[in-house]
Amino acid sequence: MQAIIEFAPWVIFGLVYKFGGGLYPATASLMAAMALLLVYDWLRERKLPQMHLILASLVWVFGTATLILRDVRFLQWKASVFYWICAIALVGSVFIGKQTLLQRLLGKTLPEDFKVSERNWRNGSLLIGAIYLALGCANIWVALNRSEADWVFFKVWVLPPVGIVLTMGAALWMLREGFAAEKAS
Repeated sequence: MQAIIEFAPWVIFGLVYKFGGGLYPATASLMAAMALLLVYDWLRERKLPQMHLILASLVWVFGTATLILRDVRFLQWKASVFYWICAIALVGSVFIGKQTLLQRLLGKTLPEDFKVSERNWRNGSLLIGAIYLALGCANIWVALNRSEADWVFFKVWVLPPVGIVLTMGAALWMLREGFAAEKAS
């Protein structure tokens, strides 16, 4: 259910684009939907998830620039900037700090006896960072080389599922030794 709620602003963006008059009404609806997502987060947990706050901030900054300047490029770059921020954070955490960002985020959700080596945390962070770097590049390539409609379709219906599948695949690969140890015991 949470995944559906998190993806809802992008679905709204895609539907308003297709049926509601184009990019500018879709951008305004995306900005409003991000605000509603944060309200939902606050009402549900009395806190705002950092990732939602960062994403909403990017949507509002780039969306406002898109609407005021009537230039789609700002909104098109938003996705790439977000992916690249995630990539920098993941890769940077390999070299800075005692734990990688993945270890800090995922480590809390794993059972206490589930073991993942430092090497796998590091490699997983690098791999997922590379995936996010590639997703950002793919978004810009489509934005620069395809029509606006093609970019909207790619941004709403292709990029998120591909990103989720690749990230989950990389995470499962990273956690493989923990699964093998659980299976052996």
